[in-house]
Amino acid sequence: MASGKTLAYSRAFFRSALAKVSRLPERNIRLTVVLCVVAIAGSFAAAGTIQLRFDRVQALRLTVAFDRQRAAELAAYADDSLSRFARIGLMFANGGLAEEAVAALPGVRGIAVSDGSGLNFRHSGEAIDMYALAPLTRGGRYIAGDGRGLIVAFKDYDRIVAVSIDPSTVAPLPLLKDAELVSSSGVTLAGGAGDGETVSAAAKGWPLTARIGIGNEDALGAWYGSLPLYLFVILGPALVGGWLAVLFVREFEQRAKAARAIRALRSAHPAEARLLVRLASAERHAAESMRAKNEFIAHMSHELRTPLNAIIGFSEVIERGYFGPAGHPKYTEYARDIGTAGRSLHDKIGDILEFANIEAGRYPLAIETCDAGAIAERCVNENAGKAFSRRIRLDMMPTTPAMMRADPAGVRRILTSLLANALTFTPEDGRVRVEVLEEESAVAIRVTDSGGGLKRHEIAQIGKPFRRFERDGVSTGTGLGLAIVMELARRMGGAVSLAGTKGTGLSAELRMPKA
Repeated sequence: MASGKTLAYSRAFFRSALAKVSRLPERNIRLTVVLCVVAIAGSFAAAGTIQLRFDRVQALRLTVAFDRQRAAELAAYADDSLSRFARIGLMFANGGLAEEAVAALPGVRGIAVSDGSGLNFRHSGEAIDMYALAPLTRGGRYIAGDGRGLIVAFKDYDRIVAVSIDPSTVAPLPLLKDAELVSSSGVTLAGGAGDGETVSAAAKGWPLTARIGIGNEDALGAWYGSLPLYLFVILGPALVGGWLAVLFVREFEQRAKAARAIRALRSAHPAEARLLVRLASAERHAAESMRAKNEFIAHMSHELRTPLNAIIGFSEVIERGYFGPAGHPKYTEYARDIGTAGRSLHDKIGDILEFANIEAGRYPLAIETCDAGAIAERCVNENAGKAFSRRIRLDMMPTTPAMMRADPAGVRRILTSLLANALTFTPEDGRVRVEVLEEESAVAIRVTDSGGGLKRHEIAQIGKPFRRFERDGVSTGTGLGLAIVMELARRMGGAVSLAGTKGTGLSAELRMPKA
């Protein structure tokens, strides 16, 4: 009975522990997915590494087997060639070959026949030291050479026959590539196998060995060519798995968040539940209001621009009298005022539309490498007429090409706005200076003027929409210029900063990442 209770308790404890362990991955789904992706990628990497090693060993084994076959073929070919020259020597020794015919034989430089002591009694062509060869042929056939010449000698009963031959005729050049023929004493007779590992094969009838240098480089070259495929096999599933994991985790977290919200609503007090519902409803209404505001601004800006273009155009027609005089000078003056007011309103609506597009993320940007100096010089040239009419000195400091990563049209828009502000708030006989500064990781374009500068309480409001800094004798716009400039610079990965106290002028600086 006690043992049964103990067994039941053990089973219950085991089930409880297993349930707790199984719930651990649900508590941190991101960590669980990352560990699973790492495990999958590790298994693929291990399998790929094992296969890589196996293929490398297999490639080297095949190379060794192929080179051994080449060495056997080379040894057999050299054996046949030397045997053929030996038969020619026997024909000469037996009188079947005239001395005059020796010179016409391909590859044969000379033939000599002597008795067992090495005394010559017949020879033709190149001289051969038979006395030195006599003791060397007692053990059978003998080969000597130094790479420039080759001598084969053998005993025929009580005679010694020696043939001097050209080493290049023993084996063709293609067979001697990365290969050599070596005598029994280790002297290289023809070719060369290099300094690496070699395989060898002995000739059957002559004291000669063929050596072949193992071509590891060629075998490993083909193996290296397959590495991209192995990397694709290893990294491809890991990348796809990671991408799918991100999608699944995002979907899981959204559903888990909704489930937690539902559980919280069900478990909350009725008053708290109503409050949560009201908060969620307020958040949804706020998002809808923001979207409706952006759509309204964009739509109404276009709707207002269309009649303004007609008003501006007709006021210019009346002002210039295209269809005859207006009848009274005041009408012409009023038409000029209507055109001026229409153009001012058109510009303000354009600023509002541009700010709405930037805030909604609909402003097109094409980040590329561009020259900050060229863009700044172009903006200065475009504003030179306005500066001249207001008797303001507009200077561009000399600069060298400074490459940065930005949208050229966006940079022009920012510099045009900064120059317009500088020329607007700089009095006559003042000065506006533009300079390009290249730093270690950024390129800065600085616009400095000699205007009135900023007051202390105005510095905290820089860049906020619809904040205007009133000055005597200066007509300001909608207060969106700096807001557009700063938001546009931020979207391009840069920043705009302004500095300057009242009475010392203003310095505006655009900083963008260096290319």
